[in-house]
Amino acid sequence: MTWDPMRDLRALQERLASHRTDSWAPPIDVYETPAAYVITVEVPGLARDQIDLAVEHTRLTIRGRRPARVTGGNESVRYHQVERGHGPFARTFEFAQTVNVEAVSADLAQGVLTVTLPKTPDAPARKIEVR
Repeated sequence: MTWDPMRDLRALQERLASHRTDSWAPPIDVYETPAAYVITVEVPGLARDQIDLAVEHTRLTIRGRRPARVTGGNESVRYHQVERGHGPFARTFEFAQTVNVEAVSADLAQGVLTVTLPKTPDAPARKIEVR
């Protein structure tokens, strides 16, 4: 994925605009191989049915929801430190090359979601004869 300062600025703007106590953003790594884009997302405690993926052409959106923290039932609970987010999250990624939507795969193992997006090969150049 090529560096795009506007994409980075939009991502920062999204994070700032959505900064609420009931939302969070899981740590994410994005890398590219010659054949595919790969995204790994740390989502410990989330089940497969709590994660939604949507992909089209050059864009992937990952959405999910971590249930609210469990409190002590009828007891009063006073947190001293809270670092584990809960509630909804959504992240969107735009890629430089079109991905093969039919071949996208997602695997959730040991709290890490791995999404592999195979690239669509570029169409070969074609010479057009002028008549």
